[in-house]
Amino acid sequence: MANPRRNSQSSENPFHSQSIQFSSSLVHFLKKPHAFPFLLSILLLLTWVSLRLQHSSYLSSAPSHISKDKDKPLTHKKWSQLSDSSANLIRFSSGFPSRIAKDKRGWLLDPISLALDSGISGGAVSCVSIHLGEIQPGGLRGNHRHHTCNETFVIWGAETKFRLENQQVDGNGYAEVTIGADEVAVAGSPSGTAHALINIDPVRSSYFIGCQDNIINYNSSSTDFNVWKNL
Repeated sequence: MANPRRNSQSSENPFHSQSIQFSSSLVHFLKKPHAFPFLLSILLLLTWVSLRLQHSSYLSSAPSHISKDKDKPLTHKKWSQLSDSSANLIRFSSGFPSRIAKDKRGWLLDPISLALDSGISGGAVSCVSIHLGEIQPGGLRGNHRHHTCNETFVIWGAETKFRLENQQVDGNGYAEVTIGADEVAVAGSPSGTAHALINIDPVRSSYFIGCQDNIINYNSSSTDFNVWKNL
C-alpha cells in the first residue's frame, strides 16, 4: 500500500521550492554590504517614476482653453485678449518652437525690443536699472506706483497674476490677468501707473525681471506704496 505522505511530497509543486530558494538567496544578498547601492538605485528609480506620473497628471489637468499653437503668442479667449491689452501685456509659450524659443535650448529674449515689437506701449525705453526677483507661492511684489520711470516686466515660472492700473477699465480702475506656468509674459507699466505681481501657484515660484529707464530712490516721494488695499 502506497504511503500517502510520500505521494504528497512527491507531487509537491516544484515552483514552490524554487520560490523558497529564491527568497532565501534574496535575503542572503540583502545582508551583504554591496546590497545598499542596489537598493538605493531602486529607490531613485521609483522616485523618478512617481515624479513623472505627477507631472503627467498636472499637464492633463491644465485648462483646456489655453492655445496649443506655439508659433504665436498664447491667447486664452477673445475676452482674455482684451484683458491682456488692458493690462499692457503679451504672453508667449515657454516651449519650443515659439517666437521667443528658436531652438530646444529654451527661450531667450530682449525685454525692451520684444515689448516694442509686440506693441507694448509705455514701458521702459532703456534698462538704466534692472532687477531680477523671485516670488514664492502666495507672495506679492510691487503694489506701488513709480512717478519718475517707465518699467518693462518679464514674468515666468508659475501661475501669476499681473495687475496694472487702468482707469479705462470699468469698476475696478485696473486690469488683471493670470499668466500660466508654461507661459512667459512681457508687460509695460508707464510712469505714474501702479502695478503688482502676485504668485497664486500652490507649489512653484514665480520669477520676474523689472527693467526701469531711470534710477528709483525708494526712500523719496517719487513712489506710492500699498496702492491696492485688497492685496
